[in-house]
Amino acid sequence: MRRRRPPQDDLHNKERWLISYADFITLLFAFFVVMYSVSSVNEGKYKVLSETLTGVFNAPQRSVQPVQVGEQPAYNPGIAGEEVILPPVTEVPRTPELDAEGRVEALRAMADQLTLEFDELISQGVVSLESSEQWLELNLPNSMLFGSGDAEPHYDAFQVIEKIALVLRDRDNAVKVEGFTDNQPIRTNRFPSNWELSSARASAVARMLMMEGIEPERLAAVGYGQYQPVARNDTDEGRRRNRRVVLLISRDASIRGAVR
Repeated sequence: MRRRRPPQDDLHNKERWLISYADFITLLFAFFVVMYSVSSVNEGKYKVLSETLTGVFNAPQRSVQPVQVGEQPAYNPGIAGEEVILPPVTEVPRTPELDAEGRVEALRAMADQLTLEFDELISQGVVSLESSEQWLELNLPNSMLFGSGDAEPHYDAFQVIEKIALVLRDRDNAVKVEGFTDNQPIRTNRFPSNWELSSARASAVARMLMMEGIEPERLAAVGYGQYQPVARNDTDEGRRRNRRVVLLISRDASIRGAVR
Protein backbone atom coordinates (compact mmCIF):
# COMPACT_ATOMS: atom_id res chain seq x y z
CA MET A 1 0.00 0.00 0.00
CA ARG A 2 1.50 3.33 -1.05
CA ARG A 3 2.18 5.79 1.79
CA ARG A 4 0.21 8.98 1.59
CA ARG A 5 2.28 12.18 1.39
CA PRO A 6 1.33 14.88 3.92
CA PRO A 7 -0.22 18.03 2.52
CA GLN A 8 2.21 20.80 1.45
CA ASP A 9 0.65 23.26 3.93
CA ASP A 10 1.56 20.99 6.84
CA LEU A 11 5.22 21.05 5.80
CA HIS A 12 5.22 24.87 5.80
CA ASN A 13 3.61 25.00 9.22
CA LYS A 14 6.22 22.69 10.70
CA GLU A 15 9.09 24.91 9.45
CA ARG A 16 7.70 28.25 10.60
CA TRP A 17 9.73 28.02 13.82
CA LEU A 18 12.85 28.68 11.74
CA ILE A 19 11.65 32.22 11.07
CA SER A 20 11.27 32.99 14.76
CA TYR A 21 14.62 31.36 15.48
CA ALA A 22 16.36 33.48 12.83
CA ASP A 23 14.80 36.65 14.24
CA PHE A 24 15.99 35.70 17.71
CA ILE A 25 19.57 35.12 16.51
CA THR A 26 19.56 38.48 14.70
CA LEU A 27 18.36 40.33 17.81
CA LEU A 28 20.92 38.52 19.95
CA PHE A 29 23.71 39.56 17.57
CA ALA A 30 22.54 43.20 17.64
CA PHE A 31 22.44 43.09 21.45
CA PHE A 32 26.08 41.95 21.69
CA VAL A 33 27.17 44.61 19.18
CA VAL A 34 25.53 47.31 21.31
CA MET A 35 27.09 45.92 24.49
CA TYR A 36 30.54 45.92 22.88
CA SER A 37 30.19 49.51 21.68
CA VAL A 38 29.11 50.64 25.16
CA SER A 39 32.06 48.87 26.75
CA SER A 40 34.59 50.71 24.51
CA VAL A 41 36.00 53.60 26.55
CA ASN A 42 37.44 56.76 25.04
CA GLU A 43 40.80 57.15 26.77
CA GLY A 44 40.68 60.93 26.63
CA LYS A 45 37.24 61.07 28.26
CA TYR A 46 38.33 58.52 30.88
CA LYS A 47 41.38 60.62 31.73
CA VAL A 48 39.27 63.78 32.12
CA LEU A 49 36.75 61.94 34.31
CA SER A 50 39.52 60.40 36.42
CA GLU A 51 41.26 63.75 36.95
CA THR A 52 37.96 65.43 37.82
CA LEU A 53 36.98 62.82 40.39
CA THR A 54 40.46 62.86 41.91
CA GLY A 55 40.29 66.64 42.24
CA VAL A 56 36.87 66.49 43.89
CA PHE A 57 37.74 63.83 46.47
CA ASN A 58 41.21 65.17 47.23
CA ALA A 59 40.25 68.84 47.34
CA PRO A 60 41.37 70.63 50.51
CA GLN A 61 38.82 71.88 53.01
CA ARG A 62 37.46 75.17 51.70
CA SER A 63 36.45 76.59 55.06
CA VAL A 64 39.11 77.20 57.69
CA GLN A 65 36.58 76.64 60.47
CA PRO A 66 33.26 74.83 60.10
CA VAL A 67 30.15 76.93 60.54
CA GLN A 68 28.62 76.15 63.96
CA VAL A 69 24.90 75.74 64.38
CA GLY A 70 23.42 78.90 65.84
CA GLU A 71 26.13 81.23 64.55
CA GLN A 72 25.06 84.20 62.47
CA PRO A 73 26.03 83.46 58.85
CA ALA A 74 27.76 86.09 56.79
CA TYR A 75 25.41 88.32 54.83
CA ASN A 76 25.89 89.09 51.19
CA PRO A 77 24.31 92.48 50.50
CA GLY A 78 24.43 91.81 46.78
CA ILE A 79 21.44 89.46 47.00
CA ALA A 80 18.44 91.05 48.64
CA GLY A 81 16.69 88.94 51.27
CA GLU A 82 19.20 86.07 51.16
CA GLU A 83 21.86 85.05 53.61
CA VAL A 84 24.80 83.10 52.23
CA ILE A 85 28.09 81.80 53.51
CA LEU A 86 30.92 83.55 51.71
CA PRO A 87 33.89 81.27 50.92
CA PRO A 88 37.30 82.46 52.04
CA VAL A 89 39.37 84.30 49.47
CA THR A 90 42.13 82.05 48.15
CA GLU A 91 45.31 83.88 47.35
CA VAL A 92 46.84 82.88 44.04
CA PRO A 93 50.53 82.05 44.42
CA ARG A 94 52.61 84.61 42.61
CA THR A 95 56.25 84.98 41.86
CA PRO A 96 58.02 87.78 43.68
CA GLU A 97 57.52 91.25 42.23
CA LEU A 98 60.02 91.79 39.44
CA ASP A 99 60.93 94.80 37.38
CA ALA A 100 60.79 94.65 33.60
CA GLU A 101 64.35 93.38 33.31
CA GLY A 102 63.69 90.67 35.90
CA ARG A 103 60.59 89.52 34.04
CA VAL A 104 62.53 89.26 30.79
CA GLU A 105 65.11 87.07 32.51
CA ALA A 106 62.34 84.92 34.01
CA LEU A 107 60.80 84.52 30.54
CA ARG A 108 64.14 83.40 29.15
CA ALA A 109 64.45 80.85 31.94
CA MET A 110 61.03 79.49 31.02
CA ALA A 111 62.10 79.26 27.38
CA ASP A 112 65.15 77.22 28.44
CA GLN A 113 62.93 74.88 30.48
CA LEU A 114 60.49 74.35 27.61
CA THR A 115 63.39 73.70 25.25
CA LEU A 116 64.64 70.95 27.57
CA GLU A 117 61.16 69.43 27.91
CA PHE A 118 60.58 69.31 24.13
CA ASP A 119 64.17 69.06 22.95
CA GLU A 120 63.68 65.95 20.79
CA LEU A 121 60.42 67.16 19.21
CA ILE A 122 61.93 70.58 18.51
CA SER A 123 64.95 68.99 16.82
CA GLN A 124 62.57 66.89 14.68
CA GLY A 125 60.60 69.99 13.65
CA VAL A 126 57.38 68.72 15.22
CA VAL A 127 57.25 71.46 17.88
CA SER A 128 58.59 74.98 17.52
CA LEU A 129 59.44 77.54 20.19
CA GLU A 130 60.05 81.22 19.50
CA SER A 131 60.80 83.89 22.06
CA SER A 132 61.09 87.65 22.43
CA GLU A 133 61.26 90.04 25.34
CA GLN A 134 57.45 90.05 25.50
CA TRP A 135 56.32 86.53 24.63
CA LEU A 136 57.15 82.86 24.36
CA GLU A 137 55.36 81.16 21.47
CA LEU A 138 55.05 77.37 21.73
CA ASN A 139 53.62 75.85 18.55
CA LEU A 140 52.05 72.37 18.84
CA PRO A 141 50.56 70.40 15.91
CA ASN A 142 46.92 69.41 16.34
CA SER A 143 47.79 65.76 15.69
CA MET A 144 49.83 65.83 18.89
CA LEU A 145 46.73 66.66 20.95
CA PHE A 146 43.53 65.77 19.06
CA GLY A 147 42.05 63.38 16.56
CA SER A 148 41.03 64.55 13.11
CA GLY A 149 38.00 66.85 13.21
CA ASP A 150 37.64 66.47 16.99
CA ALA A 151 38.31 68.55 20.10
CA GLU A 152 38.47 65.59 22.48
CA PRO A 153 42.13 65.27 23.59
CA HIS A 154 43.61 61.83 23.09
CA TYR A 155 45.57 60.11 25.84
CA ASP A 156 49.06 61.26 24.80
CA ALA A 157 47.93 64.91 24.95
CA PHE A 158 47.83 64.86 28.73
CA GLN A 159 51.53 64.08 28.99
CA VAL A 160 52.30 67.04 26.73
CA ILE A 161 50.18 69.41 28.82
CA GLU A 162 51.75 68.10 32.05
CA LYS A 163 55.19 69.10 30.76
CA ILE A 164 53.99 72.60 29.92
CA ALA A 165 52.20 73.00 33.25
CA LEU A 166 55.37 71.99 35.08
CA VAL A 167 57.08 75.06 33.62
CA LEU A 168 54.13 77.40 34.15
CA ARG A 169 53.31 76.35 37.69
CA ASP A 170 54.11 78.69 40.62
CA ARG A 171 54.43 81.66 38.28
CA ASP A 172 52.07 84.46 37.34
CA ASN A 173 52.68 84.79 33.60
CA ALA A 174 49.53 85.16 31.50
CA VAL A 175 48.94 82.38 28.96
CA LYS A 176 46.88 82.75 25.78
CA VAL A 177 45.89 79.54 23.99
CA GLU A 178 45.16 79.91 20.26
CA GLY A 179 43.50 77.33 18.01
CA PHE A 180 43.95 77.16 14.22
CA THR A 181 42.70 74.86 11.45
CA ASP A 182 43.30 74.34 7.75
CA ASN A 183 40.73 75.40 5.14
CA GLN A 184 39.00 72.04 4.85
CA PRO A 185 35.32 72.68 5.72
CA ILE A 186 33.66 70.92 8.62
CA ARG A 187 29.89 70.85 9.12
CA THR A 188 28.72 68.76 12.07
CA ASN A 189 26.17 69.34 14.81
CA ARG A 190 28.98 70.04 17.26
CA PHE A 191 31.24 72.02 14.92
CA PRO A 192 29.26 73.90 12.24
CA SER A 193 32.50 75.50 11.01
CA ASN A 194 36.23 75.73 11.70
CA TRP A 195 35.53 78.63 14.05
CA GLU A 196 33.87 76.30 16.56
CA LEU A 197 36.47 73.55 16.10
CA SER A 198 39.47 75.83 16.67
CA SER A 199 37.81 77.53 19.65
CA ALA A 200 36.89 74.19 21.22
CA ARG A 201 40.45 72.93 20.88
CA ALA A 202 41.91 76.07 22.44
CA SER A 203 39.41 75.84 25.29
CA ALA A 204 40.22 72.15 25.83
CA VAL A 205 43.92 72.95 26.22
CA ALA A 206 43.13 75.79 28.63
CA ARG A 207 40.98 73.46 30.72
CA MET A 208 43.71 70.81 30.76
CA LEU A 209 46.20 73.41 32.00
CA MET A 210 43.74 74.39 34.71
CA MET A 211 43.42 70.73 35.72
CA GLU A 212 47.21 70.65 36.08
CA GLY A 213 47.17 73.52 38.58
CA ILE A 214 47.42 76.63 36.39
CA GLU A 215 45.20 79.39 37.75
CA PRO A 216 42.24 80.05 35.41
CA GLU A 217 42.61 83.83 35.73
CA ARG A 218 45.96 83.50 33.95
CA LEU A 219 44.39 81.79 30.94
CA ALA A 220 42.60 82.89 27.78
CA ALA A 221 41.42 80.78 24.83
CA VAL A 222 40.64 81.97 21.30
CA GLY A 223 39.93 80.26 17.97
CA TYR A 224 40.99 81.69 14.61
CA GLY A 225 39.57 78.96 12.41
CA GLN A 226 41.24 78.82 9.00
CA TYR A 227 41.87 82.54 8.70
CA GLN A 228 45.41 82.86 10.10
CA PRO A 229 47.42 80.33 8.06
CA VAL A 230 51.20 80.05 8.29
CA ALA A 231 51.44 77.99 5.09
CA ARG A 232 49.52 77.40 1.87
CA ASN A 233 46.45 75.20 2.09
CA ASP A 234 46.84 73.65 -1.36
CA THR A 235 49.33 70.99 -0.18
CA ASP A 236 49.14 68.30 2.50
CA GLU A 237 52.22 69.68 4.23
CA GLY A 238 50.81 73.20 4.27
CA ARG A 239 47.50 72.07 5.71
CA ARG A 240 49.34 70.06 8.34
CA ARG A 241 51.29 73.13 9.44
CA ASN A 242 48.12 75.21 9.64
CA ARG A 243 46.41 72.73 11.98
CA ARG A 244 47.97 73.81 15.24
CA VAL A 245 47.55 75.03 18.80
CA VAL A 246 49.79 77.89 19.93
CA LEU A 247 50.52 78.81 23.53
CA LEU A 248 51.56 82.44 23.97
CA ILE A 249 53.20 82.94 27.35
CA SER A 250 53.40 86.58 28.29
CA ARG A 251 56.13 88.32 30.19
CA ASP A 252 53.43 90.08 32.19
CA ALA A 253 50.80 88.82 34.61
CA SER A 254 47.63 90.54 33.39
CA ILE A 255 45.87 88.41 30.79
CA ARG A 256 43.70 91.28 29.57
CA GLY A 257 46.74 93.50 29.09
CA ALA A 258 48.77 90.69 27.58
CA VAL A 259 46.32 89.65 24.86
CA ARG A 260 47.68 90.96 21.61
